[in-house]
Amino acid sequence: MKMAQRNKKNILVAALIAIVLISQDANSQGILEWRGTDRKGVFNEINLLEKWPENGPALIWEFAGLGSGYGSPVITNKNIFINGEIDTISYLFALDLNGKFQWKTAIGTEWVQNYPGSRTTPTVVDNLIYVTTGMGTLACIDANSRKKIWSVDYTKDFHGPLPRFGFSESVAFEGDLVFCNPGSKDTNVVALDRFTGNIKWICKGAGEMTSYCSPLILKIGGKNILINFSKSTLMAIDTKDGKLLWEHKQQGDGDCQVNTPWYEDGFIYYIAGNGNGSVKLKLSDDGTSITEVWKNLACDGLTGGFIKWKDYIYSAGYERRFWYSLNANTGKVIDSLKFDRGTTHFADGKLYLYNERGQMALANPNGSKIEIISSFKITKGTKAHFAHPVIYNGILYIRHGKSLLAYNIKKQ
Repeated sequence: MKMAQRNKKNILVAALIAIVLISQDANSQGILEWRGTDRKGVFNEINLLEKWPENGPALIWEFAGLGSGYGSPVITNKNIFINGEIDTISYLFALDLNGKFQWKTAIGTEWVQNYPGSRTTPTVVDNLIYVTTGMGTLACIDANSRKKIWSVDYTKDFHGPLPRFGFSESVAFEGDLVFCNPGSKDTNVVALDRFTGNIKWICKGAGEMTSYCSPLILKIGGKNILINFSKSTLMAIDTKDGKLLWEHKQQGDGDCQVNTPWYEDGFIYYIAGNGNGSVKLKLSDDGTSITEVWKNLACDGLTGGFIKWKDYIYSAGYERRFWYSLNANTGKVIDSLKFDRGTTHFADGKLYLYNERGQMALANPNGSKIEIISSFKITKGTKAHFAHPVIYNGILYIRHGKSLLAYNIKKQ
């Protein structure tokens, strides 16, 4: 009996060690693209604070020289990369993990009209970094040489019209390809060789202007499918040849389709503003068709993303400045929380809510309820609180205009 108990104990210890190692390995790659793994805003973190001090977690450092912008950082095992605008020029900044400036590389002219500043998050693949300006320059930067390898111009090369808030897509990649959405009638969605910038295929899509969404790539039915919005259409495109597989038209007439869709267990969920609301679609087994399961116009989160956790969806609204809890099976609003609108993220069993008034909250997704545990006010930085936070290795990164802030949220 004692031998059996010892064996069981050894097996349990080995299993716990394996879980820790797997978690560490899964997180060792860093946060390399928009909203992290699968672009869901879910961060693979453990041992985070379950409650914050009254004035918030400790601020470890601030880098206040980013220039204007609303894009989030990406993080490797040695660098933080982020975009910023200075004197109308967009730069890719590299910081070390202690927030010290390393270098910056000019990308091109940045958006300086309404809400001036950079809008996108870099995408990192090995030593190559893909960045986009609000004026439509997509560039590939070598992190080692710090030089621009190639670039394309959405307006000049692909005839894409400027959206009213500037190009805001954080590009996706697969294998040797990188995908972008210039939004013209003849070159609507384009796949480029990610090493040279050469065109590999062109999809005319719905022939509409681009929106502000960063695409999702999902694998289903033996296909890799690019899911993205144009002005009023959700599109599915085969990444192999650019074939348009299906479209889903929007009910509203606005052009602000911003949130990356969520895919899980054969279903696509999306939330959009401008009268479109929240939608659940059933994807066919081969990925070539969809069926609408439900639609709810009440939950109309515009730019802050959303989280699906178990049987519930959590998102801020837009017209009414509430957070909503939706039943993912029925689409019905189950609960609401008055906390102004903003971004939604998830880590270590908790929701992280960052609103447009600069309040950062830690919340418990208690089934249908959203219960705020702690909150604090972001007092450093400049202009609007639009950037999506990032959590990596127990640090909460918040970009507020010209400042990047790093807070320690690890359990001590």
